[in-house]
Amino acid sequence: MEKLVIEGGRRLEGTVTISGAKNACLPIIAATLLSDDKSVIRNVPNLRDMSTMVKILKNLGVTVQQDGDTLTIIPGGYKKHIAPYELVSTMRASICVLGPLLGKHGKAEVSFPGGCVIGPRPIDLHIKGLEAIGAKIKVERGYVIADGRKMKGGHVYLGGHFGSSVLATANTMMAAVLTGGVTVIENAACEPEVADLTMFLIKMGANIKGGGTHRLIIEGVKKLHGADHSVIPDRIEAGTYILAAAITKGDVTVKHAKLEHNLALMDKLTEAGLEIKKVPSGLRVRYVRKIKPLDLTTLPYPGFPTDMQAQFMSLMTVTDGISVITEKIYPNRFTHTSELARMGADIQIEGPTAIVKGVKSLSGAPVMASDLRASAALVLAGLVAKGRTDIRRIYHLDRGYECLDKKLNALGAKVWREKDK
Repeated sequence: MEKLVIEGGRRLEGTVTISGAKNACLPIIAATLLSDDKSVIRNVPNLRDMSTMVKILKNLGVTVQQDGDTLTIIPGGYKKHIAPYELVSTMRASICVLGPLLGKHGKAEVSFPGGCVIGPRPIDLHIKGLEAIGAKIKVERGYVIADGRKMKGGHVYLGGHFGSSVLATANTMMAAVLTGGVTVIENAACEPEVADLTMFLIKMGANIKGGGTHRLIIEGVKKLHGADHSVIPDRIEAGTYILAAAITKGDVTVKHAKLEHNLALMDKLTEAGLEIKKVPSGLRVRYVRKIKPLDLTTLPYPGFPTDMQAQFMSLMTVTDGISVITEKIYPNRFTHTSELARMGADIQIEGPTAIVKGVKSLSGAPVMASDLRASAALVLAGLVAKGRTDIRRIYHLDRGYECLDKKLNALGAKVWREKDK
């Protein structure tokens, strides 16, 4: 096992290139199961989660070839419909093979998913969406066992306690594209990643209207064909590097970053005093004045993303004044606060709200990552902290950030990996 070591106090400057979006790529890879034909997926990030999804497809009998950041996927009439525990349990997004297997074969057995520990993330909306179009679902032995042989178009509302669900929308949509009749999904997730999946399905021959909105209308077709598609850039990776520039008082061009995918984050950072400008290659981010403390609340897209909450908190720990951060998506998503406190941060938790009192500086310390975005928050804190920070359990980072240490070093950071005893 490895740990990440950061020698803090270095200003970041230069250009960083953003990889393909993990949260778009995973359901798109799963969607290739809906056809027997070859599909080509480009701009695929080199991440542990991609490797897991490829293993799941191969386990189902699908041929997958990789050449750099391009996957060639050839389902070729695969027959299996079971996604086993030993693979699915390592990654929550692997549940998104449920919809394609139901749509293609009319049956599926998928283990309950795993992933980061950031509080309860039930799959009730997945089940609700699939049952609304006629699937029969039961849970046995830790598996979701679904029968979709009598599926037909239906009307479903996918609102949950904390808003719409990206993966539940994806699963319902992928099951519906090969199901006879018309399916209407109300309160569908409208994140860019869902819109990207919709575009891929349309390229495959699906009949979908309303992509990127809260209302999807899907008219089932009899057959889909393969498609060639380039995945959108990762808005969360882009946001993380933007915050890295802010916390180190840097000047960084974030190549491929799309302003329209990160409007809520950009609005808050501009309000705080960061300079953000569109350039031909993406976005240029410059620290030009003292950052101000802010209040923010995470909300479903296009609101402030929960996946940026932890990283934003790191910036606020060294911002003079008091900031208030309220988590409305995953109210327990504050595991990073105790580790930031080890580095000298002053944070108080009151229910779903964190009250952050800025300190003059953080100090390097040994810390432990608890989930993907908490890991990124600790990296940002380490970049600005005095001295050495050792971050353990960085396998979380490798699930969502491609070549993080190399990209940061190219910007002037001092980051390296060591074996963890």
